[in-house]
Amino acid sequence: MSASADATPASNVLGTIGTVFWCIQLVPQIWYNWRRKKTEGLPPAMGFLWAACAVPMGVYLILQEVNLPMQIQPQIFGTFSAIIWAQILHYDHGYSTRKATLACAGLLAIMGGLEALLILTLRIPYNKGITWPDILVGAIATVLLAGGMLPIYFELGKRQGRVIGINWVFLCIDTLGGLFSIFALVAQGSFDILGGVMYIVVVVLELGIYLSHIIWRIRFWEARKEAKLTGSNVEDIIQKSCPA
Repeated sequence: MSASADATPASNVLGTIGTVFWCIQLVPQIWYNWRRKKTEGLPPAMGFLWAACAVPMGVYLILQEVNLPMQIQPQIFGTFSAIIWAQILHYDHGYSTRKATLACAGLLAIMGGLEALLILTLRIPYNKGITWPDILVGAIATVLLAGGMLPIYFELGKRQGRVIGINWVFLCIDTLGGLFSIFALVAQGSFDILGGVMYIVVVVLELGIYLSHIIWRIRFWEARKEAKLTGSNVEDIIQKSCPA
């Protein structure tokens, strides 16, 4: 576990649960994309920014010496996010399998090298009590994490709030991972505010996605009912009833 004196058995257990969720969270989405052979509704900026976010998030959590399971989270999250980014490039942007794979591998190599460099570089001032560089890195991670969620909201806006392309199993696991990670930070001797903000941002923005789709289902329940009875596309029915 972490060398930090703040880590407690409870925080390690909760952090492990959160990490398990975040280890498997994107697997259902990756499988869902592969099975459908399309990633409609998933903006490439989402996958790229989430992958990029893993670098500063990993640096911040490692330097803060939070419990070990939470230090591992960003590496796994970044790897799976890069795979989803490559899937989006392949299925919806015309990249060949080889080109998308090379793009993914190249991104992961850059991420790994940059994270190692930042950890080695920032550990020196951090051990001397100079913490602002690490806090800045943590703030960048929070911005990138939120930035990866915002393109999804633009997609929701295009479809009057309907969620398309996002696997609900992934979203539920992701939310649980964020919640347990928050609980793990609370269970430590002192609450890491910036680390907590990272996970709170994820949970709040994901709750917005759930709410958006629930509102869409309530708002267009008649159109959904008609589509089910006639075998028509619900989007076509909504367009006819609510022309632009």
